[in-house]
Amino acid sequence: MADTENAADVRRDWGKTLTELVEEHYLTPVNEWAHQHHTLFRSQTYGEPPAILSSNRLVDLPEGEAGPHWRGFSTARWASSASHLYGRPITSTETWTWLHSPAFRATPLDMKAEADLHFIEGINQLVGHGWPYSPPNAGEPGWRFYAAAAFNEHNPWFQIMPEMTSYLQRMSYLMRQGAPANDIAIYLPTDDAWAGFRPGKASVDRSLETMLGPDLIPQVLNAGYNFDFIDDEAIARVGVKYPMLIVPGVTRMPLATLKRLQEYQAGGGKLVATRRLPERAPGLLEDKADTPQVSVLVKQLFGVSGKQAKFLADENGLGETLRTMLEPDFAVSAEAAPAIGFVHRKLPDGDVYFVVNTSNQPVNTTGRARVPGRGVEIWNAFTGESLPGSAAPDGNFSKVALTLAPYESRVLVFGKSTTKTKLAHTAERGDAVSLNSDWKVTFTKTGRSIQMDNLRSWAEDEETRFYSGEAVYEKAIRVAPKFRSVTLDFGPGQTVQPSGPPGASGMRALLESPVRESALIYINGKKAGSVWVPPYQLDITQFVHDGENQLRIAVANTAINEIAGKALPSYKLLNLRYGERFVPQGFEHIEPLPSGITGSVTLHVTQ
Repeated sequence: MADTENAADVRRDWGKTLTELVEEHYLTPVNEWAHQHHTLFRSQTYGEPPAILSSNRLVDLPEGEAGPHWRGFSTARWASSASHLYGRPITSTETWTWLHSPAFRATPLDMKAEADLHFIEGINQLVGHGWPYSPPNAGEPGWRFYAAAAFNEHNPWFQIMPEMTSYLQRMSYLMRQGAPANDIAIYLPTDDAWAGFRPGKASVDRSLETMLGPDLIPQVLNAGYNFDFIDDEAIARVGVKYPMLIVPGVTRMPLATLKRLQEYQAGGGKLVATRRLPERAPGLLEDKADTPQVSVLVKQLFGVSGKQAKFLADENGLGETLRTMLEPDFAVSAEAAPAIGFVHRKLPDGDVYFVVNTSNQPVNTTGRARVPGRGVEIWNAFTGESLPGSAAPDGNFSKVALTLAPYESRVLVFGKSTTKTKLAHTAERGDAVSLNSDWKVTFTKTGRSIQMDNLRSWAEDEETRFYSGEAVYEKAIRVAPKFRSVTLDFGPGQTVQPSGPPGASGMRALLESPVRESALIYINGKKAGSVWVPPYQLDITQFVHDGENQLRIAVANTAINEIAGKALPSYKLLNLRYGERFVPQGFEHIEPLPSGITGSVTLHVTQ
């Protein structure tokens, strides 16, 4: 078919018909069957056949996927937007697929870093990939599922999985409380996506990634807003319940949608269009009848630039324009903005902000939350503890100092019942005692003990080069009397650069821990905590006493070292019988990884 306007209109009608068929003959009957059998229908409702955002209205549990690109279009945001629009309390994602391949390479920090990206895109249930089955005769570390990390007991750092899952559980629960408080809806040009279909390329969501462009979402996020996507079906069914709607580079828009936007604007809603204004109705037949009215309504909606409507020729200044029309929800400095992601949940008696440093660099900034006159509490999602924080009033905002280590997250709770008492100033750290030398190290699986004069990777020693498992570090430490606090500090970690093209090794945290990859710390025989995520520090004040104390650190690495010491499995017979169903990822040049305590350990004692 020639690439003419009529051809695009026919393709649009064809695409819409495909969507109607998938809704009528797949989503609706499966959803009805699930309800008849007293269960819920979970669906990844995107891809091909071409489901649209609002196809998720026919699903009880919308599910998406996410990866490192949280500042662009993602099916995680697609699914959570549908949940927010249609009142679904739970949105899940397929999580950790292709996490830092090859299998068994992923670290606990990799897990947390990706999980936090899902949370800030509105996800509150993680469906983890995975826990691959291995029969006993497969040996250690077992079978290696090519498309997922391995979060099972074959993984040496499994020792800290209770701490990991407690964090994920708390955050999943917290992100279901109250209601989403996103300010902005981004209109999805579904009709334009249908109009661009070709045989073999008939996916709405994949088309939208290109159509929204690279600048729109970063501009919104950097300006201090969170957002949901919205489409014509949602506007028709539930309206626009957001203070602002962005219409990005849209050519086709149904007349019915424009009429709803006219009502929205009359009720105080604000509209921003970018790149171009809608100029025609969609479809071969609708175009002829409705396009003149579309042109009239578009001129009425965007004809006068003011507080209710703006048109921008491009999106470079979008963030600044948004701020002139609506105060930001959670603003940070321009330097920190690309690294900081947040979720705002509105409670009956307060506001919850989940704030994440998504980068491998520390961030020191001030967060300005649009919650005037409220005290703040800082909730520790790892321990469940709550501490009073300091929130300074600033007009319609409350200002909070944010000092976040790489990949660190924080929960800020503003409420009438929260205290306005400031945290006591932390005393300057006193004596700093180096613990880098004279360790007894015992390798649990072999029972071999060595005296390590200076901390180093155990992979540097020929006898433990291919050792995967736990190694116990022991030594005595002395604490001066009348101490106020004692902190064990393993150092800041080492930043790394991504290798290969984006996504070549899957999602990963670009930071190597000074403890490779997890540690359980015991003081005088009692567990004091764990270290596996920045900042790599542990307050051990309540576990130590004056004089000599026994310090024991159980460190576990990944299974990669053991894998590197063995011949890789051959899939030749498997492929001959079943065909090549998969390609192992990342095993071409596998080498043992640094293991154990590789940083500089310091004991900070404050008198």
